Amino acid sequence: MSTGRYTPGPDHRPETETNTAPLDAAQASNDRAASYGNAPSYSSGGPETPATGAAPTPSAGVTPERKVTRAGVIWAAVVAALVLLILLIIFILQNQELVLVKFLGFEGSVPLGMALFIAAVTGGVLVAAAGGARILQLRRNTHRSRVQQRR
Repeated sequence: MSTGRYTPGPDHRPETETNTAPLDAAQASNDRAASYGNAPSYSSGGPETPATGAAPTPSAGVTPERKVTRAGVIWAAVVAALVLLILLIIFILQNQELVLVKFLGFEGSVPLGMALFIAAVTGGVLVAAAGGARILQLRRNTHRSRVQQRR
């Protein structure tokens, strides 16, 4: 705000100014925009500054906070899963040598990449089953403690 101009604050009282050095019109407009949000600026009408309100521009050192949305997280997870899937396909295609696999009396020849993939998926299923059982156990214990607290 420049010296000699009256601009009421958000509570309709004049602002007290600590710095009385004159500002150029662009800096005064930016200061008002930062102070009053989207309030219109009433400039002197010079050719370089519009008389209508403009959207406030972020300061040089301040970056707007970005919100993390569920859609963004899901999109990132899908992209990561696709990259892993492509790498897995490349791994399986590069390991096509037949290997002899024996399990519980069964025996057969399978490509090495596919055998390792089957082993990894089976391990993942076992870990998921153990984790799911533990989650159910914790939920049951929490439910029991809530029921006891109500009594």
